[in-house]
Amino acid sequence: MAARTDTRSPALRSPAQIPTRPVGAVTVVTDTRTPRIPLVNGTPAVPGGFHPKAVVGEVVPFSIVAFREGHDIIGVHLRLTSPDGEESLHRLTPRLDGTDTWAAEIALDVQGPWSFRFEAFSDDFATWAHAAELKVAAGVDVDIMAALGAELLTRAAAEKDRPAPERKRLQKDAASLAGGDPATTIALSTDAELARIFAERPLSTLRSTADEQTLLVERVAAGVGAWYEFFPRSEGARKLKDGSIKSGTFRTAMKRLPEVAQMGFDVVYLVPVHPIGTTNRKGRNNTLVAEPSDPGSPYAIGAADGGHDAIHPDLGTAQDFRAFVRAAQKEGLEVALDLALQASPDHPWVTEHPEWFTTLPDGSIAYAENPPKKYQDIYPLNFDNDPAGIYAEMLRIVQHWVAQGVKIFRVDNPHTKPLQFWEWLIGTVNAADPDVIFLAEAFTRPAVMRALAAVGFQQSYSYFTWRNTKAELEEFLTSISHETSDYMRPNLFVNTHDILTEYLQFGGRAAYRIRACIAATAGPIYGVYAGYELFENVARPGSEENIDNEKYEFKLRDWVGAEQRGESLAPLLRRLNEIRSEHPALRQLRNFSAHWSDDDSVLVYSKHLDSAFTGTGQDDTIIVVANLDPHSMRETTIHLDTTRWGVPLGESFEVEDLLTGAVWTWGEHNYVRLDAFTEPVHILKVRSRS
Repeated sequence: MAARTDTRSPALRSPAQIPTRPVGAVTVVTDTRTPRIPLVNGTPAVPGGFHPKAVVGEVVPFSIVAFREGHDIIGVHLRLTSPDGEESLHRLTPRLDGTDTWAAEIALDVQGPWSFRFEAFSDDFATWAHAAELKVAAGVDVDIMAALGAELLTRAAAEKDRPAPERKRLQKDAASLAGGDPATTIALSTDAELARIFAERPLSTLRSTADEQTLLVERVAAGVGAWYEFFPRSEGARKLKDGSIKSGTFRTAMKRLPEVAQMGFDVVYLVPVHPIGTTNRKGRNNTLVAEPSDPGSPYAIGAADGGHDAIHPDLGTAQDFRAFVRAAQKEGLEVALDLALQASPDHPWVTEHPEWFTTLPDGSIAYAENPPKKYQDIYPLNFDNDPAGIYAEMLRIVQHWVAQGVKIFRVDNPHTKPLQFWEWLIGTVNAADPDVIFLAEAFTRPAVMRALAAVGFQQSYSYFTWRNTKAELEEFLTSISHETSDYMRPNLFVNTHDILTEYLQFGGRAAYRIRACIAATAGPIYGVYAGYELFENVARPGSEENIDNEKYEFKLRDWVGAEQRGESLAPLLRRLNEIRSEHPALRQLRNFSAHWSDDDSVLVYSKHLDSAFTGTGQDDTIIVVANLDPHSMRETTIHLDTTRWGVPLGESFEVEDLLTGAVWTWGEHNYVRLDAFTEPVHILKVRSRS
């Protein structure tokens, strides 16, 4: 982060103002990049110069490295300007770790672009007070320190922007120092009220200012939420007498919304709802031959009934879709729609805009591949032949669905489209409507995933589904909370319609409970795909996908009956979402802290939010202890750094298990017993000591 010097005295002009002058035979060049007080490595920051991000109410850690030569004391401010132009100044605190890092945590409460810049200055009063306290006590330079103090206070009293009572006090203190009394000098150099006065309005002869930066604060749903995915065609589908299945509709799917809302979810995410092509339609379990009754993959978008702006006729009409959106809103749910920018061979684009696809030497159009997977029913788009035309059409599609009430898009395979396209599309859409949210479904290389987040995606899928060991989870959760949190917001989906990990396949019901507890507490955004609560864990042989995958057929599920029989995970999901709602610490991304256990299968972490940010006047601290082995009972000792939530090491405190209601007295070291089959996870609230 670049910095510039802004000084008050001609003798302290910025380097750019000082002329080059010859000294003997050597020319001394004083026009340098280095300011008088260097300011470097400021955060939040994003690689590539993109804007860092936060959401309304998020506690953002600001930090900068600042130092100067010698022993004089400096101070550092953060100057914040809100989207409505209100400016505030925040004093940063030095970290006592020898890194010259200054930091402050600030909750941003207004949506829109904020500007911020760091300012460093010579803290003249603190420098004098420190020297006076040491020297006068040692009998060194007693008269000089009194005189310097009197001069400093007199100068401060002359500043017109100080309140009159403050100026009057400074004049009085300056006069008292003029007598040179050592006791008076020590008393004023250690006076807490005087220190407060100069902390609020520092006295300085030297300042450096970093370049102004922008931080984009987006609406809460961009960074906090619980997602629930389902296929509308399966909700309300029914088997006919001839054995075939009649598709559900938006009207029948609406009946599922109250149950989703009662489980505490915020977003209901729908796979594509558009007409499905018939050419090369996939059959059940991704077979290449479809039966007449097979509905096909909703990702093979486009048919005679229309393309990306059309509704599959089996689901209903555009009016029915809007009714579904309104019904969701009535239940407190937002609708997220899959945005899959690709086409079936029957899509109108194929005949109207063949230049939007890749034509092979034999004249055929290339279908989609993700080796070894092949998608013969899908044509990928080519963004190079007619970028202006294809950009305009993709923008039109998004704007069409925004007009239907959709403000959240889960984007399928964004890493297969140009990065500059996403920067343009998201920027253009958000300029017109900053409430629109894009989730990147990109399971790809880290650099690509991070770049998509940097250019604008508000949320990102992540590697969470494949991080299952203690070491893997500690590394992953620490990384998303601290290394990339300035711009990348991971949505911790426990499963998807494409992903059924080995951990879930072979971990039994305990695995489902464990993963749900971690996802719901480790990050502020998580999601589940319908069927998770029914423990659907049978995979198609040789794959990480459910057998009888819902992408290729209807699913008939007995949600209510399963819960009545005690065979559903819905009660746990409901409780997890209640806990998330009750504890603001769980709605923050950057406050994750890993702790320790003597067992490599027991994960321990905490999430803490200071009382200044909870809105309740009390700290909010959650400790999670999870047995990652879904096949056994684990007994071990865990070790907590309790100072992370303000409890001195060695001091005891009470914890309450929010899943069972049990209460224990804990401390720095604690015995735990976690049975995978009955109680695999503790979610503990640290009780207030007041």
